[in-house]
Amino acid sequence: MAVHEAGRPPLAMPPSHPARAPRESRESFEDALRGLEEGRLGPARALALLREEPPAAGNGREARVAAVLQELDGLVGLRQVKELVRELHAFVEVRRRRAEAGLATDPLALHMVFRGNPGTGKTTIARLLGRLFREMDVLAKGHLVEVERADLVGEYIGHTAQKTREQIRRALDGILFIDEAYSLARGGEKDFGKEAIDTLVRAMENHRDNLILILAGYNDEMEYFLRTNPGLRSRFPIQIDFPDYSVGELMRIADLMLQKRQYRFAEDARAKLEEILRAPENQRLLSTGNARLTRNIIERAIRRQALRLVQQPTTTVEDLMTIRAVDLIGVLP
Repeated sequence: MAVHEAGRPPLAMPPSHPARAPRESRESFEDALRGLEEGRLGPARALALLREEPPAAGNGREARVAAVLQELDGLVGLRQVKELVRELHAFVEVRRRRAEAGLATDPLALHMVFRGNPGTGKTTIARLLGRLFREMDVLAKGHLVEVERADLVGEYIGHTAQKTREQIRRALDGILFIDEAYSLARGGEKDFGKEAIDTLVRAMENHRDNLILILAGYNDEMEYFLRTNPGLRSRFPIQIDFPDYSVGELMRIADLMLQKRQYRFAEDARAKLEEILRAPENQRLLSTGNARLTRNIIERAIRRQALRLVQQPTTTVEDLMTIRAVDLIGVLP
């Protein structure tokens, strides 16, 4: 993981926000379902989220921050990424305490670059950061608006600025997450992507108190993008590398995905999946899919199991829950 602290742009701590009304249980429900679907939460933790009681008055903020950090710790892998998130939490918290004590505080600079292959947890971490900064009163809402080039770049002069400003407006008081951000510079000086970049830079100045911008994409492409836009690098002091998941981590993610659906591996299926994940011919495909590709494998194995079982006149509960090695044959394209 690389963390760079070059050129902090001024980003002042926003004023204290009025106390928010208790969040509806619907939010916790959606968080739990999302965690299960992405394979980063097990059934037990998701059930705990659904049953979670509102925090007692007086320590609600601390309890909610602790809950976000606990969810962070429950993610598979991402050790160095987790360490940086905890550093950010500590920095913001100590900054708050220094301000309360009348001591000098550094300006907050929380714009970030996430570099890594697809399926390595970039969107998941961005969403958790939004929730963390909301509970710490850095962002009033902390929601995540995820966009790509097509959402920002228009077809004629002036159209791009209009589209980009609309996405910025949607993200105010939260995080604007731009996936494959390097594509904004792929057309050269005459491409409308440059207009989107200029509009984003102005927004970072105009909304320094209520907007965090995260640029995400492949490692090499993002590094090239930052080299071709030297003014951007200094505006993004936090740069995080998301490594590919190891085979062991992908196996754990697969287990969580099956548990969520009330399935499980037979021993021969577990060995077959590990064989697939370790096969040299599959490494390139896995590096561009990671957890996302693992989910596709699991979903296809479940469909193949269904095709196998529907031909049996009767099935037991064990049959209905068990994925066998034969169900994993040909699951990769």
